[in-house]
Amino acid sequence: MGMDDDIKHHAEEAAGKAKEKWGEATDDKDLEREGEADQTKANLKQAADDVKDAFK
Repeated sequence: MGMDDDIKHHAEEAAGKAKEKWGEATDDKDLEREGEADQTKANLKQAADDVKDAFK
């Protein structure tokens, strides 16, 4: 898709990684899982955008 979407999805992924690491550091398993989920959602969005771009 657009460059803006790409940047947004990478930022979401980075935020998820940070959340996961913070959860690991504070031994907060819920926060860790939430960070992993955020990363997965961002990666799925990136993959969907790649598929859309392939059919342009």
